[in-house]
Amino acid sequence: MTARKVTLAAMATLVLWASAWVAQRNEPAGTRMMHAATRFLAALTAEQRQKAVFAFDHPERFNWHFVPLEDAHKRPTRKGLAFEEMNQAQRESALALLRSGTSSAGYRAATTIMSLEAILHELEKGKGPVRNPDWYFVTIFGDPSKDGPWGWRIEGHHLSVNFTLQGDKVIAATPCFFGANPATVMYGERKGLRTLPLAEDLALELFRSLQPEQRRVALQSKHFPEVSGRTRRAPVSQPVGLPASRMSEAQRDLLLKLIADYTQRLPEDIATYEMARIRKAGIETIHFAFAGGERSGVPHTYRIQGPTFVIEFLNVQNDSAGNPANHIHSCYRSLPNDFGLES
Repeated sequence: MTARKVTLAAMATLVLWASAWVAQRNEPAGTRMMHAATRFLAALTAEQRQKAVFAFDHPERFNWHFVPLEDAHKRPTRKGLAFEEMNQAQRESALALLRSGTSSAGYRAATTIMSLEAILHELEKGKGPVRNPDWYFVTIFGDPSKDGPWGWRIEGHHLSVNFTLQGDKVIAATPCFFGANPATVMYGERKGLRTLPLAEDLALELFRSLQPEQRRVALQSKHFPEVSGRTRRAPVSQPVGLPASRMSEAQRDLLLKLIADYTQRLPEDIATYEMARIRKAGIETIHFAFAGGERSGVPHTYRIQGPTFVIEFLNVQNDSAGNPANHIHSCYRSLPNDFGLES
């Protein structure tokens, strides 16, 4: 074959690959999830499927968490199939499933969160919990190849994405938890890396923009409590803080940008649906509440709550090198539709 023919063949292959990729990205997220989950399961051995698959109505579906889970012998106790138990093809299938449930930015953040475990391993030198970038677990609930209800989860330290579907239709995309330790990498080749910058920066910008009377309403005397894992519904009551009805137009725009930073971790069609649902319920009813200091390095928490959702953010812990307030927990939850329980 001549060089020209080789080049033309390579170009044709590239065009076909690109067309297939674009077509796949244009599919609804639920269709992508169904295909990705089916391919992932098909790549597993029977023994691996025993670890990865639970019945849809199994209580494990609600046993989500974002902390290291291990026993006294430093063996993982989190359910599902760990990345460390997969071969390369299986790992690629697992990452394709994660990609189907995240936007480009969300996927980048999720895989960065996984990679931060290597930094923690180096900093802590084995003195704390096991820090292993391959201790992330894939769990499928039910059968994605059938028309009935099913779900999936990818989870480990500082990451828990949970989806509930009916066939190829997404019923719920929450709880959705992203965290980062260190929030800002302070040393080494990755110095300056920030995994979740807008979740912090936009909230601080919004709080600083408040006028004295607005600030008195938004500012809370105590930090918000830790995000509650292993809960079927977010344990919140009446919203507190400053309602958007008392904000200026510029402040409401900032608030919506901050909310969008959370919804845009999800695939585009799901993020669009979530924002439409939020707007329909009434932007003016959304409350923003803040506690703590208003600059990086000083502990602070905030909560944003509307009729259909709650956002929880904490940056109160030191990182593993002792740098203050450099350890983020952030979570987006549906009210009251986590896990599709109200659908």
